[in-house]
Amino acid sequence: MTTVYDFEVTTITGKQQSLSDYRGNVILIVNTASKCGFTPQFEGLQKLYDQYKDEGFTVLGFPSDQFMNQEFAEDDQIEEFCKLNYGVDFPMFSKTIVKGKNAHPLFKYLINEKNGLLTSEIKWNFSKFLINRDGVVEERYAPATNPDKLEDDIRKLLAK
Repeated sequence: MTTVYDFEVTTITGKQQSLSDYRGNVILIVNTASKCGFTPQFEGLQKLYDQYKDEGFTVLGFPSDQFMNQEFAEDDQIEEFCKLNYGVDFPMFSKTIVKGKNAHPLFKYLINEKNGLLTSEIKWNFSKFLINRDGVVEERYAPATNPDKLEDDIRKLLAK
């Protein structure tokens, strides 16, 4: 059975990393953008990370420029923006293709596991996927879903 642990991704600093490094954690995977109406969600994502990281929770941010070019051109610009404006210190990854035929295999897997409302494609920035400690996709949340609305689901998975 495939899980998120089977995928390798590129960190925002350009290093290859296996998601198996997060084995045993509850993970929230989010496709992000720095210049989107939902960008303030970084604050809520960071708050969740700060509150639950010691219990085995992490947020993984995957910037994407596929929705009206709402992301900076360079990864170092993205990293700086997120740190300076929202204090982001959860793991961020290199700009990633999250939809279409050239989507990163991780995102093809995620959308195959949990279809969104009316479509399997990711429709916009800040789509969220909640992963259990076994690396299996539990829930998918719409871009408009504020991070604080995920807290009960996160706590349930952390308690397992």
